Amino acid sequence: MRRPTIALLAAALILASASPARAATTWVVAADGSGNYTTIQAALAVAKSGDTISVKAGTYRGQVSIPASKSGVTIKGATGTATDIVITGNTPQGSGGASGSATVLNLAANTTITGVTIANTYGSGIQALALYAGGDRQVYRNVRLLGYQDTFLSWGGTGSKQVRQYVYKSYIEGAVDFIYGNGALVIDSSTIRSLDRGSSNNGYITAAATNASNPYGILITRSTLSSPAAAQTVALGRCWHAGGATDAIGQVLVRDSALGGHIRQAGAWQDMSGFSWKTCRFTEYNNSGAGATQGTSDRPQMSASTAANYTSQKYLAGADGWNPVQ
Repeated sequence: MRRPTIALLAAALILASASPARAATTWVVAADGSGNYTTIQAALAVAKSGDTISVKAGTYRGQVSIPASKSGVTIKGATGTATDIVITGNTPQGSGGASGSATVLNLAANTTITGVTIANTYGSGIQALALYAGGDRQVYRNVRLLGYQDTFLSWGGTGSKQVRQYVYKSYIEGAVDFIYGNGALVIDSSTIRSLDRGSSNNGYITAAATNASNPYGILITRSTLSSPAAAQTVALGRCWHAGGATDAIGQVLVRDSALGGHIRQAGAWQDMSGFSWKTCRFTEYNNSGAGATQGTSDRPQMSASTAANYTSQKYLAGADGWNPVQ
């Protein structure tokens, strides 16, 4: 038998390496059986990086878990109207922890979720997450996040490791610590609605646990803070030292946003678990509306020169220059 020459072997290797890349696939999910799958989880099982899961109108019950191995996947509501596609659960945080209660548990990097509602309907009394965002470079556009306590968690694990998420033109609802965690989280051009608990204390919007070594935590920008609650009964946030960690020096900036009259003048930032809010990095800049500061001493304002370094792009750039900002 004649042996192949080195030139022939080299040519074969070139042809193999020149084979076309795998084309991205769109998987259709429909609760009524008219798609490829009836559940989002089933579509995730086959999806690969670059694929899109297009979800038809309907209600999808039970947890959707996106593992770290599913980097680069997009979940997209087929109609473009977030209220048409509802992913819902009612699990409280118990022995399964925050991840076990989350209606959507997203641990994958480079994922995008658009045009859906994510809800945890458990209600008051205990933490019950709608979304646990635990992967880096995640984008959420035109989503509705509904819960009561701990609606939306951005979490990169203990220590200084940090994940980044960008939320754009979305709606987030809750009452207690409903935007929280230690990630670099930007909420841009969105509506943040505090529920009415019928109390003189109608809760807290944020609970940041930013590691002391990270300059950026939670940024709320170009957004609207609204509520049916009584005037001056909702706090902008409190200082969460997760697990009692003394290096969890939360960072929150609310800037260029319209604040409703429900926001407290005095006590807009609150202590938590024995830690003073003054140990954290809480500031505002260039806000408007009835809830904007009227000169109260415990509403720290960021200077214009400092605010130039606290933009959405700065929060999300990291070491790789990521910029999903619109």
